[in-house]
Amino acid sequence: MTRWLDEEEQAAWRAFYSATTLLIDRLDRELQHDAGMPHAYYEILVVLSESDGRSLRMSELALKTRSSRSRLSHAVTKLEARGWVRRRDCDDDKRGQFADLTDEGFAALVAAAPGHVETVRTHLFDPLTPEQVAQLKQISELISETLKT
Repeated sequence: MTRWLDEEEQAAWRAFYSATTLLIDRLDRELQHDAGMPHAYYEILVVLSESDGRSLRMSELALKTRSSRSRLSHAVTKLEARGWVRRRDCDDDKRGQFADLTDEGFAALVAAAPGHVETVRTHLFDPLTPEQVAQLKQISELISETLKT
């Protein structure tokens, strides 16, 4: 039996969907305009920058960026062409590869970060009260937990 959304749930769903898709679209357009990279590339650079030695196995990078291996491989190829990421083979597993963030890639991330943060602040946090920010965090964590299982 289908558990249809009631009127309030439908309104909440549509508002949530609209807000998240509009925010991601804005982030993508502004990063593309200001830094010449899509949001997906920015996310790869961030994840690598926060990893030990600014390096991760490609399979782990795919998990952390919620990307398929083929999509990630395509993105890393583009990032390699820019000199921002370098691939290297795993010593203990000839099938595996690492993605390493280069100094040029880290510099590109550092240059893009202020505009990205300003966009997030302007369109997500500035309209909210501190209490709403705490609620957003709590709700987002709860939703994320249900999706991880």
